[in-house]
Amino acid sequence: MNWQIIDQSLPIFAKAFQLTCWLSLVGIIGSIIVGIISSLIQYFKVPILSQIFTAYVELARNTPLLIQLFFLYYAFPVLGLKMSAETCGIIGLIFLGGAYMAEGFTGGFNGVNTSQINSGKALGMNDLQLARYVVFPQGFALSMPALAANIIFLIKETSIFSVIAIPELTNTALDLIGMYYRSNEYLFVLVVAYAIIMIPVILILSYLEKRVRYGSFGN
Repeated sequence: MNWQIIDQSLPIFAKAFQLTCWLSLVGIIGSIIVGIISSLIQYFKVPILSQIFTAYVELARNTPLLIQLFFLYYAFPVLGLKMSAETCGIIGLIFLGGAYMAEGFTGGFNGVNTSQINSGKALGMNDLQLARYVVFPQGFALSMPALAANIIFLIKETSIFSVIAIPELTNTALDLIGMYYRSNEYLFVLVVAYAIIMIPVILILSYLEKRVRYGSFGN
């Protein structure tokens, strides 16, 4: 293990680290938004839209991110829609992550006690009010384990971005290995970089899960 080589590579890995964090953050936020919208539409069985989102969830969850990225990066330009590699990566991550988030939120929303829904209807609430004041607050808390697992999953999925030449951590490590043939050093930095990202995220999510799931909500 040559520590001088590691030290020389740190500025390059620092840029890749920032890009990985940025792509993960945007992808996760977008996935959560898409997941919430999709799951609420399916929960309240909105005509036409519920079928569309159900088909989307099945398509996204049953196709690999690798194939989705290839389609976005190579097929769309043929159709006249050309996007940067980073844009394709973010869209692909949101497309995949939104489906997984939707399934997680759907499980949480379905866990809301029926008596809570009936009480809301008895008070004259419409579907939008039920979603905002009854279903979402309770269902979100019940969805925290799935939400945490999906966030961790999506961060790790950014490593696949290397196939469309996004200079994130994995792509940077592979490029350096290809140029200088120092696998041990660059893979060591890669592992440490992902650990720096993942460990705080896991600790924060574990803390939030304990804080959010504080009551039985009438069950």
